[in-house]
Amino acid sequence: MSNEDITLTAGGNAEVTVQPANGGRIGGLRIDGVELLRQGAKFGCFPMVPWCGRTRDGRFLNGATAHQLPLNSPPHAIHGTTRDGAWRTARRSESEAVITYDLVDPWPYAGRVTQIVTLTEDTLSLAMSVETYDDSFPAQIGWHPWFNRNLGGEGTGTGGGENVRVDFTPAWQEERGDDHLPTGHRIDPKPGPWDDCFGMPDGVDVTLTWPGQLELKVASREQWVVVYDEQEAAVCVEPQTGPPNGLNSLPRLVTPIDPLEAATTWTWRRL
Repeated sequence: MSNEDITLTAGGNAEVTVQPANGGRIGGLRIDGVELLRQGAKFGCFPMVPWCGRTRDGRFLNGATAHQLPLNSPPHAIHGTTRDGAWRTARRSESEAVITYDLVDPWPYAGRVTQIVTLTEDTLSLAMSVETYDDSFPAQIGWHPWFNRNLGGEGTGTGGGENVRVDFTPAWQEERGDDHLPTGHRIDPKPGPWDDCFGMPDGVDVTLTWPGQLELKVASREQWVVVYDEQEAAVCVEPQTGPPNGLNSLPRLVTPIDPLEAATTWTWRRL
């Protein structure tokens, strides 16, 4: 099948654009015609695979074998490789799309990533897996959505409506070093602004509220979430299978008999 943009609909009120050719990202999520995701080729919501956030100096070990990744965010490598490639559409229907990506250079191992995007009237579900039939390797899965800080409409925010509020109760915050990577120490959560990783051992549970307009809950069984709200236009809530630099600090091996799998759901309601 081609890798042209895919539009998913459900119930007449929700519409999602999937962009296989643009890194397998979700290009848009519109609820009653209102766009929730920041627009632009680099925004929307992109998959972070086969690692999440920054990998220190672009280096990681697989057993005794050292690998060097391109430093696309010097001095580190950031957000994986699949967001820069074209995915293939494996299957699609009115409300679901399945897209795949075969790992290639600069990632040093063969593998396949599959992402399933499912839309209902009030929920967007994203599921992803990394599998290999060759050498085992460490990997991570995550999603990097850019939610519009302001949805427009009546109110006091820059777009007319009130700016989004982000609410969550993490068990800890990963202390962040001067290099923007976790130091390995866990600290009590601090107030924002954030570009930080938090631990939620009972699963990711974050609520975004645009007052008087919409409430959206980001949930996942994973225990790690990065929250980034240092930009004026958008806020990011990123569920992932491990912390930044996790290829080194918390490696999870993908093997021929044990793929890596993760999922997240976004559920919304009008206010």
